[in-house]
Amino acid sequence: MASADFADLKASPAGLFWVRSDPEDGRSQLWRWRAGRAQSLTPAGHSVSSRVYEYGGSAFCVTLGGVAFVDESDQQIWCLDGLDPLPAPRRLTAEADCRYGDPYYDLLTDSVLAIEERHGPDGARYRLVSVALSDGLRRVVAEGADFYASPTVSPDGRRLAWIEWDRPEQPWTATRLCLARRGGNCFGWSGMHCLAGGAGGESLQQPRFAPDGRLHALSDRHGWWQPWAEQDGAWSPLPWAAAEADHADAPWQFGASSYLPLDDGLLLCRLEQGFGRLLRVEEGGERRLAESFTRFRHLCADTEHFYAVASAPDRSPAVIALDRASGEVTLLAGGEQPLAADECSFPEPIAYPSAGGERAYGFFYPSANRACSPLPGERPPLLVRLHGGPTSACHPVFDAGIQFWTQRGFAVVDLNYRGSSGFGRAYRQHLHECWGVVDVEDACAVVAFLAGRIDAGRAFVRGGSAGGFSALGALVAGGPFRAGASLYGVSDPLALAQVTHAFEGDYLAWLIGDPQRHPQRYRERAPLHQAARIRVPVIFFQGGLDAVVVPAQTEAMVEALTARGVPVEYRLYPEERHGFGLAANLADVLEREWRFYQRWL
Repeated sequence: MASADFADLKASPAGLFWVRSDPEDGRSQLWRWRAGRAQSLTPAGHSVSSRVYEYGGSAFCVTLGGVAFVDESDQQIWCLDGLDPLPAPRRLTAEADCRYGDPYYDLLTDSVLAIEERHGPDGARYRLVSVALSDGLRRVVAEGADFYASPTVSPDGRRLAWIEWDRPEQPWTATRLCLARRGGNCFGWSGMHCLAGGAGGESLQQPRFAPDGRLHALSDRHGWWQPWAEQDGAWSPLPWAAAEADHADAPWQFGASSYLPLDDGLLLCRLEQGFGRLLRVEEGGERRLAESFTRFRHLCADTEHFYAVASAPDRSPAVIALDRASGEVTLLAGGEQPLAADECSFPEPIAYPSAGGERAYGFFYPSANRACSPLPGERPPLLVRLHGGPTSACHPVFDAGIQFWTQRGFAVVDLNYRGSSGFGRAYRQHLHECWGVVDVEDACAVVAFLAGRIDAGRAFVRGGSAGGFSALGALVAGGPFRAGASLYGVSDPLALAQVTHAFEGDYLAWLIGDPQRHPQRYRERAPLHQAARIRVPVIFFQGGLDAVVVPAQTEAMVEALTARGVPVEYRLYPEERHGFGLAANLADVLEREWRFYQRWL
């Protein structure tokens, strides 16, 4: 059921590079496209993946003649000092208490800029460092802030930009865009200052230098993640690119690239009702590209092509090349179409009323298998899917996990409940101290909204991680569900707050409130403490290596429901972390969940 995914596209004179994540073996491999063919560059025994901030992201950079990458097993930087032919990998760093991520190659010093995560008795500490490729010598570039991301150097090599933020903020609530100038010896940086975000209340992401050296970034100061830039000595929005829409998702991982400054404008992805549109925007207007796709990630370019990881409702993720002159699309990798068009369920955007007169969003997928069509007068059962995060989003793209259900006679609704990203800052802020309330209201309200198209008496709810918390919350609330599923879901947020990692150390206080001042609020919203109110069957899935929602939390919830006689099933996958990645396990989850629901249809 699971397909390969692609990330971290980088174009260079040596070729186009990307990371391919394979659900069959769980490895993330580095690939290069050159002269019409793709070649794996990943040495045997290695996997390219960073775990900085636990969620990682960008884990390699192209160097002069080679590649530097973060190895998944030891989280150190390794080097390939050539590509033709491939040499044996060389370990550049050897810091057992450190992890590295978000590497960026600095040509002037032949070094790698990276985020360093150092673990000590007081927890994790972060700084921006430079690591010389010749001997691994590390130099501190910036420290003092709680978190760093996105180092990038200007085309002339003289300026460095990065994003930083401090607790209790998250990267989607308030960050700072910082700048520094290179010193005379090339290795030092001076004149460090905050260009934007110093007053707070503004999230900036993805700093980019244009070919002419002007700095750009996305800012939500005006309510949406829109392109801003240095203009006539000031930092200001680009009015010809300032549509009232988000141009990025929430930055959970390193390496997002949803826009590119060009010589004559921008290449950018715009989110419209959750659909991704790829546009070439200039002062004189805009032109839409690759119109058959509905999501674009990891944009990059060379002199002849734009590149992206693109997704569509009827095909798996693909690496595409767009001719800069004609806009013609070429598939370089991926893009398989597993189902015939008349067997594939296509997303229908919905906007529906929820509590307090507010509006929520989602995508409705009707049942699609002719062999499982309902009888005359019969409506299909409904599965409500709740994404994780919770400050994240679902997208209208091919998802084998959705098609699994529509092939078996279910309708599915994938929700961007209030608090999801992609609908502006105000919509995203709905979760502030309201997690476990507004998301639960939206999950329950959508069943009534769809009542004319589905059997509202046969509705089920499922979610993973934060979505599992919301799904369990909907069952606690006595929502219109016959059963539910929690995949590595939060059941006790107060217990989670005591063991969670630094990146999310204050997230729960933002989502629910200060646990010291509002302990009762935590008890009222914790499914574990409200287990007596759950009266319908629940199935649980958990990863044994999960460091975000530890197995003990799920097992406590299973025990609490079992003690009350609620039908429960529990499946532990010892080799999985937070968010399952192995194809065999993903398939097993779906089969077990489906058979579980069949007992309650």
